[in-house]
Amino acid sequence: MRLMVSGGGTGGHIYPALALIEDLMEKEPDSKVLYVGSTRGLEKNIVPKKGIPFKELKIQGFKRSFSLSSICDNFKTLYLFLKSVHESKKLIKQFKPDIVIGTGGYVSGAVVYAAAREHIPTMIHEQNSLVGLTNKFLSHFVDKIAIAFHMAASQFPKDKIVFTGNPRAQQAAHIKSNFSWSEYGLDPNTPTVLIFGGSQGALKINSATMKAIPEFNQKPYQVVFVTGQKRYDYVKKQLANVKVGKNVIVKPYIYNMPQVLPKVSLIVGRAGATSLAEITALGIPSILIPSPYVTADHQTKNAMSLVKRGAAEILTEKDLTGKRLVNMIDDLIDNRSKLQKMGMNSKKLGMPDASDRLLKVMNSLIKNNK
Repeated sequence: MRLMVSGGGTGGHIYPALALIEDLMEKEPDSKVLYVGSTRGLEKNIVPKKGIPFKELKIQGFKRSFSLSSICDNFKTLYLFLKSVHESKKLIKQFKPDIVIGTGGYVSGAVVYAAAREHIPTMIHEQNSLVGLTNKFLSHFVDKIAIAFHMAASQFPKDKIVFTGNPRAQQAAHIKSNFSWSEYGLDPNTPTVLIFGGSQGALKINSATMKAIPEFNQKPYQVVFVTGQKRYDYVKKQLANVKVGKNVIVKPYIYNMPQVLPKVSLIVGRAGATSLAEITALGIPSILIPSPYVTADHQTKNAMSLVKRGAAEILTEKDLTGKRLVNMIDDLIDNRSKLQKMGMNSKKLGMPDASDRLLKVMNSLIKNNK
């Protein structure tokens, strides 16, 4: 297969694409891949390090306000989009892809649109329950639309939809973990709660967790509190005069998260699409604290898709306090049958073959195009 992939801006668009590429190369090692990203997104630093051929386009998103500066910026955005479409067509003619897939972000809009105009088989993958502007635009031109949440289906043309799940789920489900909590000085046989607000950390989650530590010290379970790299020094300073029990570990970041997750009894964190794909693939019960700072509050909608199926509980930031956090964790850890049922419901939602499903649709489109 000759595959052109485009997705950028955030890890939520990049890592599913990388998971798909990894699965393709395992199954069809003679395949050729070209990743097209933006000059400004994280993909510029992440993708080349994976040894994947990478091309970049200069592009930006539309501003939604109606100020004079925003209007001027939007004229520039339109110019960059049209220029990127032109450059994408050149890349398509050079690379000659069998199929082009977009995983989100403004750059995928130009690349996938260009491919559709060149009559190349095209797909988009929507990771969230609330559809982004780029994928809404592309849905009118692509051949197939892969979704990871059933809630997204009503926002797309029905005849193009295929439910595949998120490729990151398959990655997570197939990792063989030899990690032990003893590496952190914890007991491998004690229930362990992971509190994690994302790679940069979440101020409100960190604040509530710090206030909860005196109570956590007295609990029969363990807590691994991941602050985020940028917030670690501040948290350690705030905890300088707070006793932190032997059952509580404070870390800036966990680099081997895929190895750690299978050992987690309960996770407390955000409701990003990639995170939910991973925890459902592994069947981990969760307390989800959606970020209120994302577009159209889509993390709340992501979270509710798990809550409605008994796979998670939700705690809004406005209701988040140290006491509330402790009470919710206690309620689940102390009720083993409830925790176990949540884990089972979580695993039912997981898609441990998501990449395979996606590849099957892609191969079908290629075959039908010949």
